Amino acid sequence: MGSGPLSGIKVVEFAGIGPGPFCGMLLADMGAEVVRIDRKGTRGGSKFDIASRGKRSIALDLKKPEAVETALKLIEKADILQEGFRPGVMERLGLGPDVCLKRNPKLVYGRMTGWGQTGPLAPTAGHDINYISLTGALHAIGRPGEKPVPPLNLVGDFGGGALYLAMGMLAALVEANRTGKGQVVDAAMTDGATSLMAMFYGFTASGMWQEPHGTNMLDGGAHFYDTYETKDGKWISIGSIEPQFYAILREKAGLTDAIWDAQMDRAKWPELKAKIEAVFKTRTRDEWCAIMEGTDICFAPVLSITEAKDHPHNKARETIVVVDGVAQPNIAPRFSRTPSKIQGPVPQVGENTLEVLKGWGFSDGDVESLKKAEAI
Repeated sequence: MGSGPLSGIKVVEFAGIGPGPFCGMLLADMGAEVVRIDRKGTRGGSKFDIASRGKRSIALDLKKPEAVETALKLIEKADILQEGFRPGVMERLGLGPDVCLKRNPKLVYGRMTGWGQTGPLAPTAGHDINYISLTGALHAIGRPGEKPVPPLNLVGDFGGGALYLAMGMLAALVEANRTGKGQVVDAAMTDGATSLMAMFYGFTASGMWQEPHGTNMLDGGAHFYDTYETKDGKWISIGSIEPQFYAILREKAGLTDAIWDAQMDRAKWPELKAKIEAVFKTRTRDEWCAIMEGTDICFAPVLSITEAKDHPHNKARETIVVVDGVAQPNIAPRFSRTPSKIQGPVPQVGENTLEVLKGWGFSDGDVESLKKAEAI
């Protein structure tokens, strides 16, 4: 049993890619016992598959009725089921919500897709870039006059999908523990990414936000909130929104001319942007760090993934750790009384089949029957 606030919670995760495994990783890091059901005969288990850490893997051939029944017996003992197939796939396997909730009325059945379980696009394929296109998020990210820039797959897959699925399943778990009744959680990346845009929908409705990207305060339009290249070809970030922070920026960067008084004058932002770009190119990134880091300017160097692990703040908090030679994010968030931890390595596909079956109540005879049927 893992340590953490979810210690004792049993999760059955149907294998997938990207945000599904990431959601399971969060639960595992918090101490849940996450059993991943993999397809028998597939390969996997690379130490670089960070989102699979701390889980156990059982390999089933779900084309065989004996394997489906095995999955249902595991689900009977689970608190949470999570899956990320297209709508209808789990039903065709005989593992849809109606079947599973009949076997386990208290089950939280988490479903995550890009478009959601309903709507005209629900049955179609898509990726993060498509989901956030429908929300207004992608349109809002980019430089003036240039094409929208995909923010990796952080906003749709992981932010709007995995995190909302985790929050939704845990909320449903709290309710199930109170009422004894489970339910289905429909986590659509389009819904989650739109939810993340709440503040910007408010800005737009109030007239504060202009539709062309790269022209607003928080999208790089303002000279005091952007990234800047330094003398050595590296980058820094500035976020001096509040007047008192902007005053420190002016002091440290030597912005003494009266023109800098017009901080919130949108008409002057392009001119001030050009001027401050020239200022930041006069010193290296490290030189600007020496001048600005640790002040209330709201400053940070723009670090690469390989650089991030060596920053003193990240080292002090152990934000990035090395496991089996692989640098990776440590647990988040942190708990004072029931601390989370990385519970173990990435499992090989099917590595824990026998261990899980016996640990979840299958007899030796049950296991032999499954082997004979080639279901495991």
